[in-house]
Amino acid sequence: MTSAHLPGRTSLKHFAWLSIAAALITIGLKSLAYILTGSVGLLSDALESLVNLAGAVMALAMLTIAVRPEDDEHAYGHTKAEYFSSGVEGTLILIAALSIGATAVQKLLNPKPIEQIGLGLGVSLVASLINLAVALAIRKAGREHHSITLEANARHLMTDVWTSGGVLIGVGTVGLTGWQPLDPLVAIAVALNIVRSGFGIIKESVAGLMDTALPPEDLEKLHAALASYRENGVDYHALRTRRAGAASFVSLHVSVPGIWPVQYGHQVVARIEEDIRRVLPNARVITHMDAREDLPRNGNATCEKNGGG
Repeated sequence: MTSAHLPGRTSLKHFAWLSIAAALITIGLKSLAYILTGSVGLLSDALESLVNLAGAVMALAMLTIAVRPEDDEHAYGHTKAEYFSSGVEGTLILIAALSIGATAVQKLLNPKPIEQIGLGLGVSLVASLINLAVALAIRKAGREHHSITLEANARHLMTDVWTSGGVLIGVGTVGLTGWQPLDPLVAIAVALNIVRSGFGIIKESVAGLMDTALPPEDLEKLHAALASYRENGVDYHALRTRRAGAASFVSLHVSVPGIWPVQYGHQVVARIEEDIRRVLPNARVITHMDAREDLPRNGNATCEKNGGG
C-alpha cells in the first residue's frame, strides 16, 4: 500500500474560521434588523445564522480531526470525520427550518405590523452580501480540495443567501402593500426550501459513510491511466474504489506475464500506482501482483459496479 499525504488540508481550517466570523457578524446584523422591524421573516433569517455558527464550529472540529495522520487504530486515516460534520450540519438545517416554520405560523395567527422597514432591510442586505462572499470562497476551496465539510458549509451559506433574498422581497412587499400575512408566508416558504437543502446534505453524508464508489468521471480517469498497460501485456482486475472525505482509496490486482522477473514486475506495479495518483492526486493505492497465467480464463472478464476491469 502506498499512502498519499493530503496537501493543503491544514489550511482548510482557515475557511472554517472565516465561516465562524461571518456567522457572528451576520447574527448581529440580522438580529438588529429584526429588532428594528419586528419582522418574523427577518427573525427566521437570524435564527438560520445561529445554525450557520453551529455548523461552522462543527466544521472546524471535524477538519481538525480529518487532517490527523494514520495511527494504529485508524490505519486509513481520519478523513471520514468530514462526513460527520456535513451530517450534523444537515440536521441543524432541518432544526432551523422547524423553528422558522413554528415562528411563522404563530405570526400568521397573530399578525403585527412591521416597523422601520427601510432601515431593517438595509442592515439585512449587508449581512446577505457578507454571506454570499464567504459562501463563494468556501465553495471554491471545497471543490478544489474535495472537502465535503466545506461544500456542505458553503451550500448552507448559499441557502441562507437565498433565504435572505426571499425575506427581503417579502418584507419589502409588505412595506409597499401593507398586507401583513405575506411576511410569515414568506418565512414558511423559506423553511420549506431549507428542508430540501438539509435533506440533500444529509444524503451526501450518508453516501460517504456507506463507502460509495468514486464518481464516474474519476473512474474514467482511472481506466484511461491503466489502458496503456494492457497494450503491453499487463492487466488488472478486482478493482475497488471508495472515497472518504478528500481521500480516494483504490485497490486492484495487477496481472503481469509469469516469465517476468519479480523485481521488474514490482517496478511496473510501482509505475501503475504513480499513474493512479497522478490522475487522482489524493488517492491511496493498494495493489497486489499476480501472474496472468494463474488467473481463471474468465478472470479478466469480471466488471464490478464500482469500476472493476
